[in-house]
Amino acid sequence: MTATDFQFARRNMVEYQIRCCKVLDPVVLDLIESMPRENFVPAQVKSLAYMEGRVPLPCNQEMLSPLQEALILQNLMLDGSERVLEIGTGTGFLTTMLAMQSAEVVSGELHPALADAARQNISNHGVSNATVIEVNAMDAEAMSQIAASNGPFDVIVLSAALKKIPAHIDALLADGGQMIAFIDSNPMVSMKHRRKIGQTWQETSLFETLIQDMEGIAEKREFVF
Repeated sequence: MTATDFQFARRNMVEYQIRCCKVLDPVVLDLIESMPRENFVPAQVKSLAYMEGRVPLPCNQEMLSPLQEALILQNLMLDGSERVLEIGTGTGFLTTMLAMQSAEVVSGELHPALADAARQNISNHGVSNATVIEVNAMDAEAMSQIAASNGPFDVIVLSAALKKIPAHIDALLADGGQMIAFIDSNPMVSMKHRRKIGQTWQETSLFETLIQDMEGIAEKREFVF
């Protein structure tokens, strides 16, 4: 595919996958239409960059769908002042867009190969306010080191499905902060917008979707006597 082909595919993605699903924020639409998504996918699957289905990445991972990414950006309504924690960098596409709308992004990625690719992609697109850290975000002790130097965060985005948000992740969100998370088990995962108000949470379900399960969660061992 040529650069013109990708530009045409990007415009169609915005019109027929995103705008028609009630993503109408002009800032979000302009940002997505300006971002060359094909530069964030492996060479052998570039032709899939603008499909709504699952785009495979190394390490048996997948990109978020264009609609999932657009809904995250629209519901966060970033104003450029926020400090953002993203869990699940992938190849850095959403990371880059979050950084372009916020003050700072810290993104945790479990797989070193993806973390390296994301750093290169983010740098290639001229973004300097995003840091990719290799970490198992589901490990409370590992995340405590990030919190000590970076937390709390105004925004947290979890890019994979969880049955329940771990307490150590909730604790990283500043009072008044907001979180996007995918809760429950496939095939019926709910994308939720959560806001922390003191010791309580305001929660809104945005839509039902499919998404990979979060990796790195410690399994509870059952003892058999």
